[in-house]
Amino acid sequence: MSERKIPMRKCVGCMESKPKNSLVRIACYEGVVTVDLTGRAKGRGVYLCKDPECREKAKKRRALQRSFDAGLTQEDIDKIFQELADNE
Repeated sequence: MSERKIPMRKCVGCMESKPKNSLVRIACYEGVVTVDLTGRAKGRGVYLCKDPECREKAKKRRALQRSFDAGLTQEDIDKIFQELADNE
């Protein structure tokens, strides 16, 4: 039997490729950004490590704004990062 491939995704904070199940997906669909805990939400998705240090890097680098290009407000970004911190 062949071994099953593990899907890898790149974190927008640290820019390292890691197994998909160790990252959190953030989805943007029709201008609405949500934390996608199931990994199945519609729309464009980016992945972020569960590490608080990595979240800070992503916030500093404005990684979500660049990835989604959806005219996100600072309130939207703060809400997403707060939700990520609450789900730790």
